[in-house]
Amino acid sequence: MGYVLTHIPRRQAVLGTGIILAGASALIALAHSIPTLQVGTFLLGMASGAYYVAAVPLIAELYPNAVGRTVGIHGAAAQLSAVLAPTLVVGILLVASWRIVFVALAVSAIMISILLATVIRRSSIADDATPDHAFLAAVRSHWRLIATGLLMVGVAGFMWQGLFNFYVVYLNVVKGLPITTANLLLTVVFAAGLPAFWFGGRLADRLPIVPYILAILTGFVGSVVALISISGLAGLIVISVCIGYSIHSLFPALDTYFLNSLPDESRGVVYAAFTGLSLLIEANGTAVVGLLTEAGYRFDVVFLGLALLVGAAIVVLAGLYVTDRLPGKPVP
Repeated sequence: MGYVLTHIPRRQAVLGTGIILAGASALIALAHSIPTLQVGTFLLGMASGAYYVAAVPLIAELYPNAVGRTVGIHGAAAQLSAVLAPTLVVGILLVASWRIVFVALAVSAIMISILLATVIRRSSIADDATPDHAFLAAVRSHWRLIATGLLMVGVAGFMWQGLFNFYVVYLNVVKGLPITTANLLLTVVFAAGLPAFWFGGRLADRLPIVPYILAILTGFVGSVVALISISGLAGLIVISVCIGYSIHSLFPALDTYFLNSLPDESRGVVYAAFTGLSLLIEANGTAVVGLLTEAGYRFDVVFLGLALLVGAAIVVLAGLYVTDRLPGKPVP
């Protein structure tokens, strides 16, 4: 998608992902063979991933004076959808075939794409800048900002992936909670993401952005360290809320910092490259935690080590900030 955004405007790319999503859903609904299902699911995943890296910069283009608030609303909607989707699917399956699920998805994608096209047509987009056609040149020119973003979210996301994927196991094995209770606490972690996105984006617009991000990271590290030392159910509920709120607050704050620091013509390209690189780093957190625990290291030791790693990143970022060496001054 980063390469595509060097040739077409973001709004066209976002609408294109909606069309692909609708077509993939329709293909799955009509599929009568495994290869057809495979093609449909591949297109479904491609449309979903491409949508995100095109849509978030589009938000900054549509609402340049309220990037944090609108990114936060977008994130809260995505979080709410993730919570509601399983219930909706189960409800459909109680009365209809699984194919109806994908018919409903296709219809929804078409309707939302039409609505989005209407919003874009009626809005006064900041400008109609020509996309930067030199993908690698755009990435190279903003490499310091990309590196800073990776230091902010890559290390924390690495720990987050390893933490939430083993959260139920950790609470059951180490804290002695029943599986049902542990699963409920994982739900609490993700439920805390709703107010985190909603309020976190608004705070990102109002507070000095780098100190705000450093405070969020510090809160996340503190919550993980507290998780290691607390064993009572009441304390674990509070810590689960703190972990979920802090990590989900990071995402709209970082998007605000990143998007406000880029010129319009390079925003989509650089954001897509940054997102891909950060996911490449973060995705390995689960594997590392699994390998270390399989090797005999206790969960508490592994999580404490990851917390120290994020703490080191905070110290580096704070040092760069106080010496005025961080990139990304907000563009007017």
